[in-house]
Amino acid sequence: MSDAAPPDAELLALRGRIDAVDRELLALLNRRAGLALEVGELKKQQGSVVFRPEREAQVIDGLKAANPGPLHNASVAPIWREIMSACRALETPTRVAYLGPAGTFSEEAALGYFGSSLVRVPCASIDEVFHSVSAGAADFGVVPVENSTEGVVARSLDLFLNTPLFIIGETSLFIRQNLLRKANSMAGIKAVCAHPQSLAQCHGWLSHHLPDAERRPVASNAEGARLAGLDESLAAIASVRAASEFGLHVVTPAIQDDAHNRTRFAIVTHPAKHPSPKPSGHDCTSLVVSVKNRPGAVHDMLVPLKQHGVSMTRFESRPARSGQWEYFFYIDIEGHPDEPTVGAALRELHDACAFFKVLGTYPIDVH
Repeated sequence: MSDAAPPDAELLALRGRIDAVDRELLALLNRRAGLALEVGELKKQQGSVVFRPEREAQVIDGLKAANPGPLHNASVAPIWREIMSACRALETPTRVAYLGPAGTFSEEAALGYFGSSLVRVPCASIDEVFHSVSAGAADFGVVPVENSTEGVVARSLDLFLNTPLFIIGETSLFIRQNLLRKANSMAGIKAVCAHPQSLAQCHGWLSHHLPDAERRPVASNAEGARLAGLDESLAAIASVRAASEFGLHVVTPAIQDDAHNRTRFAIVTHPAKHPSPKPSGHDCTSLVVSVKNRPGAVHDMLVPLKQHGVSMTRFESRPARSGQWEYFFYIDIEGHPDEPTVGAALRELHDACAFFKVLGTYPIDVH
């Protein structure tokens, strides 16, 4: 017999009321799903796309503004992303490519942005993510573009130059790096396997705690976790999800050098399959440009932004690999090209550049 005291009448009554509300919620969600199917039929007749990131951003913004509590606004977005994901899946499957295998931060970012009702397309490299979307094997791709500790992900930026894909959304993820291993101990670790970015993000911790262990770069953190599951002399740096996926112990949690370590991911697609998002009210426009190598060229390039009052939120340079000491500049600005000031600034910036490409305009998450 159990010694636990039976729940009192008041608790039973509250549970009964919660059960009743849950049934009401389920009925309302099915009503919403039915309306989503009607919208889907109209979209098919009109030839428009199912996923509209600016529309979903506006829905979530509206719900946050109308939220009376006690539910926190931070909880509203993930709940409604899952609801919208489930409704989209009734219309058509959404195929999303990301750096795999299962258990990577890229997979976590994809699930956080699109919800769990998607068709997962894990890829062996960032190059393969771009190729899958370019070739039509996936509708969207999720690629890392910037880390708060290590800066830009150079390969992603380079691929934007050589493929037709463009950005329709972004998401950022708090990156907690964990030391994983088959044995629940750090004794006898000969090598630590992880993506080069993760090894760099944990450089200080590794130098202090595992100074003699080899740092072995692999294609993804999940691949490192897979290898650690096969060899007791290896450890991996990866997520808790990867530990569960490959049956590993979390030997030491949160070994990243920066306690606030975050990675920004871009959501990419092919312009022939998806239109550029319309203004949402809080948008970002990403560009890549270059100028002729002459005195004052970079200053002159940025003058239109200042004259039209357009704020620049990111400015990165990458070698053009021309052998002439020329550079490409990756720029993020606030706003949408449909806004008069932004549109005018972009037109003047285009005229001042030797190379000009809009990488995408998309809604950004505001907290």
